[in-house]
Amino acid sequence: MGLHNSHPKLYPGDILEFPGNKYFSHFGVYYGERDGVPYVAHLTSRDSDTKLLLFGRALNSSVKLDPIDVIGKKYKVRNYLDEKHPPRDFYTHIKAEIDEAMTKPITFDILFNNSEHQATMLRYGVKKSEQIEKVYSKIVPTWKELFEKKKV
Repeated sequence: MGLHNSHPKLYPGDILEFPGNKYFSHFGVYYGERDGVPYVAHLTSRDSDTKLLLFGRALNSSVKLDPIDVIGKKYKVRNYLDEKHPPRDFYTHIKAEIDEAMTKPITFDILFNNSEHQATMLRYGVKKSEQIEKVYSKIVPTWKELFEKKKV
């Protein structure tokens, strides 16, 4: 995957990908600077009251605003749906949605509402997670093969 900390020029509304393990990265949306510090809005369960990560779900997760360096030193801009979906305007749509999302609890769900889903929803108004699609595409053929063998 080779994520490098190239520190590209960031624009409010850019999706940033922070490397995780070999399967999953963490995603956020660049929010802009406050007192010269660049901030990212991201879905996290890090500070939630209940640290329940059961079957890939965490209740009481939320969208947080953190300095980029708190999330990770290495990242890259991943506006990968720009060709298919025009990015929404940061100041008229994305910023207001981030500010609103920070006021309410959100259920994190690895398959249906992870940080990548949240980031693409904010930027494009479309929920998408390439990393889940990649994992799912590896699991489904195996599952189908097992299912077919049992039917015989």
